[in-house]
Amino acid sequence: MKFRRKSAEASAAPADPEVEQDDVEETPAVAGPTTGPWDVDDLPEDDPVARVDLGSLLVPPAEGTEVQLQVDEQTEAVQAVLIAGEEGAVELRAFAAPRGGDLWAEVRPRIAADFAQRGGTADEREGRFGTELVCQLTVRMPDGRTGTQPSRIIGVNGPRWMLRATLLGRPAVEVDQAGAWEDLVEQVVVRRGSHPMPAGAELALSLPRDGQLVERPDPSAG
Repeated sequence: MKFRRKSAEASAAPADPEVEQDDVEETPAVAGPTTGPWDVDDLPEDDPVARVDLGSLLVPPAEGTEVQLQVDEQTEAVQAVLIAGEEGAVELRAFAAPRGGDLWAEVRPRIAADFAQRGGTADEREGRFGTELVCQLTVRMPDGRTGTQPSRIIGVNGPRWMLRATLLGRPAVEVDQAGAWEDLVEQVVVRRGSHPMPAGAELALSLPRDGQLVERPDPSAG
């Protein structure tokens, strides 16, 4: 496992639209999920996966990949996590969401509109995590030529958070062969925190502490 800083300007995912404020009404407790991505409070006691603690996201290392942190060069703030391999990558971001709401359903059409405005396409399909977006965008290559950049955007609603995973490269095109990348997304842990936040606000990421792996994350850390 390797770590590398990556400029935030290189992010391939579209900017997030503004959404409404967090719904603070209490809702009855429901049974926890049986699969990930996990909320830090729902992670099974016998979960065997060690993860890298990046604040709001805890990500599992995967053989043949490196963790790249997209950092704002002016503020030094970590804006996204990119797990990259030879044939593809997945960008991970987490957002605050209304309690019991469906932020992903609200955001999807806005992401699709953003792609359309930039001359691309974003079509819905049903995948492993529910409705996702299969996207195409024409981009300018470093040599000046134009090419098509494919991506698949997966959204998962959690308890007062939403995880957005953007698959790039081969996992975005060869959907039936992307199981290992989807497994990685399923093993992500989100640490939302208990403080109030507007719905749609990005959850804060942080640099890893000496690259140490965490076997049982602290729900209150961040």
